[in-house]
Amino acid sequence: MKKVSFAEFGGPEVLRLIDAEEPHAGPGQIRIAVRAAGVNPVDWRLREGQVLGAHPLELPAGVGLDAAGVVDEIGEGVRDVAPGDRVFGEGTSTYAELAVLSAWAPMPAGLTFAEAAGYPSVVETALRVLREVGVRPGQTLLVSGASGGVGSAVLQFARERGIRVIATAGAANQEYVRGLGALATTYHEGWTARVRRLGDVDAALDLAGSGVVPELVALTGDPRRVVSIADRDAPKFGVRFSGTAGSVPDALAEAAELIARGRLHIPVEKSYPLTEAARAHSDSQAGHARGRRVILV
Repeated sequence: MKKVSFAEFGGPEVLRLIDAEEPHAGPGQIRIAVRAAGVNPVDWRLREGQVLGAHPLELPAGVGLDAAGVVDEIGEGVRDVAPGDRVFGEGTSTYAELAVLSAWAPMPAGLTFAEAAGYPSVVETALRVLREVGVRPGQTLLVSGASGGVGSAVLQFARERGIRVIATAGAANQEYVRGLGALATTYHEGWTARVRRLGDVDAALDLAGSGVVPELVALTGDPRRVVSIADRDAPKFGVRFSGTAGSVPDALAEAAELIARGRLHIPVEKSYPLTEAARAHSDSQAGHARGRRVILV
């Protein structure tokens, strides 16, 4: 089969499309014929050699955590799916024609494979950081870098929980985040004063890693009320860095239920063929996304 791999850490140029042995589903796993794979910042951070709270990768390594596709092999002990089922979920080396998933859910009706591939890691991350930051219904959450995949999910999960959200995003994405129920402002000069005018902040999430952790601490008044998924220097300010560690087993099921009710939607901003994985990484690293980027297989 074809898959994207890298044999050394570095920039997007280290990615190669190679011929590889087919993976097989182990106990509690399934294998899918991949139709689309989600592009996540963790993909290129691991490609660069960042550890992110996990064990270092052994090289050569595959790329990708999220995928949507058709089940074609079932591991021992799996009872909830059958060959031919359409699923989306999390696994390893998903930038490939075949991939093994360790967590999955049936694809909600009406979703394309490209759309479904954009959900798994971002909804897991969104639910995880909402729980870690401890924000409650009726409180106000500040989300820095709110227009990307995780931000889009956070805003919608918060809305469902009765949490008021103030969101910072680029000028071009102001209406987008407002459409997801947030009060919006840009992250340009004077942004903290604009946030204060929108209201007191009980908790804050840093989703972009743009060096704003000290300001988020000042706005909340307590570093324990701030969580970052993007700034590895966050602990220097007493703030929790939430990387790839941890999981929310019910995330896919909750996302599927909200999608089916029309209460959760993350758009696909751009799709790429498997041969252009390097360009997908370059674009992801440039930021300023509105929704998700995915690779079509």
